[in-house]
Amino acid sequence: MLNGARQTGKTWLLKEFGQNEYENTAYINFDFSPLPDEVFSGFDIPKIIRAVSSLTGQPVSPSRTFIIFDEVQENPLALTSLKYFAESELGYNVCASGSLLGIGLHAGTGFPVGKVEEINLYPMSFNEFVLAKGGKAKFDFLKSSNWDEISLLNASFSSLLQEYCFTGGMPEVVKTYVEGRDLYRTRETQRSILLGYEKDFSKHIPANLLSKVELIWSSLPSQLAKENKKFILSSIKKGSRIKEFEGAIKWLEEASLVYKVDRCSKVGYPLKFYEEQNIFKLFPMDLGLLGCMTDIDLLTSIFVKGTFFEEFNRAFAEQFIAQTITSSGFKPFYYAKSNSRLKLDFLIQYKDLAIPIEVKSGNNTKAKSLTTVLKENPDLKAIRFSQMGFKRQDNITNVPLFMADSWLRSLKTSNTQPEI
Repeated sequence: MLNGARQTGKTWLLKEFGQNEYENTAYINFDFSPLPDEVFSGFDIPKIIRAVSSLTGQPVSPSRTFIIFDEVQENPLALTSLKYFAESELGYNVCASGSLLGIGLHAGTGFPVGKVEEINLYPMSFNEFVLAKGGKAKFDFLKSSNWDEISLLNASFSSLLQEYCFTGGMPEVVKTYVEGRDLYRTRETQRSILLGYEKDFSKHIPANLLSKVELIWSSLPSQLAKENKKFILSSIKKGSRIKEFEGAIKWLEEASLVYKVDRCSKVGYPLKFYEEQNIFKLFPMDLGLLGCMTDIDLLTSIFVKGTFFEEFNRAFAEQFIAQTITSSGFKPFYYAKSNSRLKLDFLIQYKDLAIPIEVKSGNNTKAKSLTTVLKENPDLKAIRFSQMGFKRQDNITNVPLFMADSWLRSLKTSNTQPEI
């Protein structure tokens, strides 16, 4: 199963995969031309296959045909059928995809737990943007792990990062920008995506959650503009409690529209031991869409003055790192000490290490909180993402913001302890 928010490219990716790897593809979209529920009665695989072949006009053969059930959340029986495909010895290759809008909200749905491999699709990362805009040579160099050499091209890659801050990683937005370099058409594409999400809200969300989801969604830019960035429910509705809004937050998470970053009460391994799920930050899933949601003129900041990260109170720098951490395969947390200004922007867990992460939007790398935590925990190794060049100093590694994607992915794929 391929999960992800709408407009992240799931359908294109699956069709492209089918075209390249199989003799033919049988594609069904349950939003537009669904199979009748009766087809799935008894979950008779040959019966389902005959219906798929008839509806798509494609011969369906084991191993040679790629079967795609798109927007599968619209049919709970089709979702349940994945269990029977997995248990069948007939060898049919099936991939379901869904935006998660509605998944888990259908009463009685038999989700095929343990029977499918789930893959999450995120907006394009910065490295993928470099591939689309800067070409394969730059992309390969950025992935090479030659950190000192890559850092020498700080100006070139930082310029691309400024552009990525405007476009974000939604494939249609990047395509519009790369092909036409029309900033206003690019922004209109982002607005269209946001409008589509808002229409999905009214279509999929239960009436008792709709207003709460809309309140949370519309408040994201103002919440991230706060100095501590902790999500404060009382700022959107006076007297609100987490219990009142937890269903709405869960819905946005399941729709892959937000990243929820929970607070840890201690910088220690394992981080889950110290997680406080009722205190959190919320980030929208894409940097470019956040910029569009703010409805401010980012064009001058990015393309004229080049001061994007220095403005807007570091909100976009933290947003960039939050989505980069998540798409790299790590679960982000953050640390803040109660009744104190001591805080760390993020924490990640790698093997048996808890790694503090500090995000700096400019060239100033002074970090009082990080310094304090490292003095109290001398065995910790930390990462600081900033506009400065690559540098190792004592137990802190400074990584340029544009190298964040490459650096985090190198940690995730490393078979040895990282040299941090």
